[in-house]
Amino acid sequence: MRTETQEEVYSTIVQRTFSDRKRTNILKRAEQLTIVFLLPKVPKFISPNVLTLIGTLGSGVVFLAFVLGTYATNWYLLLGIIGLAVNWLGDSLDGRLAYYRNTPRRWYGFALDIIADWIGIVLIGFGYYIYAQNGTQIVAFAFVALYGWSIIISQLQYKITNEYTIDSGFVGPTELRFIIALILIAEVLFHGSITYLAGLITVVLFIINTIDSIKLLKLGDLKDKNQY
Repeated sequence: MRTETQEEVYSTIVQRTFSDRKRTNILKRAEQLTIVFLLPKVPKFISPNVLTLIGTLGSGVVFLAFVLGTYATNWYLLLGIIGLAVNWLGDSLDGRLAYYRNTPRRWYGFALDIIADWIGIVLIGFGYYIYAQNGTQIVAFAFVALYGWSIIISQLQYKITNEYTIDSGFVGPTELRFIIALILIAEVLFHGSITYLAGLITVVLFIINTIDSIKLLKLGDLKDKNQY
């Protein structure tokens, strides 16, 4: 009897665990390998809902880092990196754990995930709003609005194509967390740089969302033509 290779075992687990969504982000393989490695180690008493809560608390830590960075010292911004890691852990493992344990609640989990993502990004954006100075708070508002726009795009694309993806090309939530972490490090080393870097990422998000919206409209137009 032939024994499955490690690669075949990995492929089987990935197919079962990530069957509900399509990923295209540049860190896809490394991220999936990490998730597959962590899933068996999650204690049985920790449910997917608990992981969702943990992810949201991670965003709360980022918010706290901005507050402490504002009223104490900006070295506290490094605490935000820990918060982003906790956010990734909860947000990336919650739904995957349900599929790994063969207990998925597809639509409940889908709705909860979107709500938790929105709460998380509002916390991060509000934290930056508190930290920002000299009228640059509008960047925080723009960031939250643009991230919300990207969420709407992903939902509409799911409705039109019946294929759910949380990535925009090679960039997904994980890459965005890395970028935010690098911005926090840069701000600690070069005070004031966050204004320019946050502004730059906001402009990039606007461009990405605009391109994705145009693609979405073309998909909708094509589906309309195919139906009639």
